[in-house]
Order: sequence, then structure tokens, then C-alpha cells
Amino acid sequence: MGKVAPATPKDYLDALPEDRRKALARLRTTIRKHLPKGYKEGIQYGMIGYFVPHSIYPDGYHTDPSEPVPFASIASQKNHMALYLFCLYTDKRESARFEKAWKASGCKLDMGKSCVRFKSIEDVPLDVVGETISRIPVADFIKAYEAGRPKRR
Repeated sequence: MGKVAPATPKDYLDALPEDRRKALARLRTTIRKHLPKGYKEGIQYGMIGYFVPHSIYPDGYHTDPSEPVPFASIASQKNHMALYLFCLYTDKRESARFEKAWKASGCKLDMGKSCVRFKSIEDVPLDVVGETISRIPVADFIKAYEAGRPKRR
């Protein structure tokens, strides 16, 4: 019998080993504290996700309109934990600001386009994450998302 997908963020965290549960719970608390109005939290793509609900953006995510547009996610992966900041993928200025602030914190940044990988919560400057999340209201994110998405034919 296969692994049951978590139904809620609490279920997701409860299924983790204690060290990862504590780390991702701290990251989750930071995100929730700084999340602008309009975004919702839930399980998206098997991770704890923060997204623009269909009630605000009915078109949904362009690759799968049944899914809301992802904003950020946190996950426990096989060899690391991850913070996915889709909100940076759509905004080069915010991405550059984030990278500069992270590096200025003294923490090592291991980042792809939108994925920040880390082994321990001590490797994450939570103030930088909180500031980044709080800087991107839903309307601004949707505007950047629409500007960067593939054009419909």
C-alpha cells in the first residue's frame, strides 16, 4: 500500500522526523506571520504551499488551471529541506534583493531559480524570508506572474 498524501500542513509536519518537523514548523511560522492578505495556505504539489486562491485568480496556474497559482512552498526532500519562492521567479528585482540580503546575513545561499535548499533551520535567515514574503502583495504577484507567463494563442 502506498504512502498517504497529507491533507493539511499539520499532517505534513506530523509525518516528518522531529528535526525536520521543528525546522519546517519555524519556517512555516515565519511565512504565516509575514504572508500578505489574500494568499492561502494548504497542501499543493505534495508540499506545504502558499498560493493565490481561485477566488482571487480564477484562471489558476497556467500549466494546470485546476491548481491555484503557487506563491511559495516548503518541503522536506530526500537530502535537504527546501523553500520554493515562486514569487522570486517572476520578479528579477525581488530575486536580486533577496539574494543580496541572504548573503549579507552570513548564511550560505544554495539556490536554483526559485528553490532554496538547506540542511538546518540555522542556515536560514528567517528575517530575510519574512521580509521577502511581506514585500509581495497578491496584486503585485499576479501582475508579475501574468507578465512572465507564456502568451496564449
